Amino acid sequence: MFDFIISSAHAQTAAAPAQSPFLQFIPFVLIFVVMYFLMIRPQKKRMQEEQTFLNKLSHGDEVYTKSGILGKVTAIADKAVTIEIENGAKMKILKSYIGGSAASIFNADAKK
Repeated sequence: MFDFIISSAHAQTAAAPAQSPFLQFIPFVLIFVVMYFLMIRPQKKRMQEEQTFLNKLSHGDEVYTKSGILGKVTAIADKAVTIEIENGAKMKILKSYIGGSAASIFNADAKK
């Protein structure tokens, strides 16, 4: 019953000219290039900025953690930082969990 449809479909695919493997590979290359500029490159830039900030971290800087705690840096070690939270309470956290400068948060709120 469907032999006439199947045979015509085979005839159409057989008549189509074969594309070179290079032309079939171009869409994948274009997708990778778009993903690089939209996802990978901005992420690398953010990570580099964060690492620069952590390297410049000094005693007395007001920072926030990635969990939302605000404090002032009182001591810095290789992988850990001690921050003073409030009323002399101190907390030791990993450097990698510092989110950024607390001044950037307050400046953003003042602009609104």
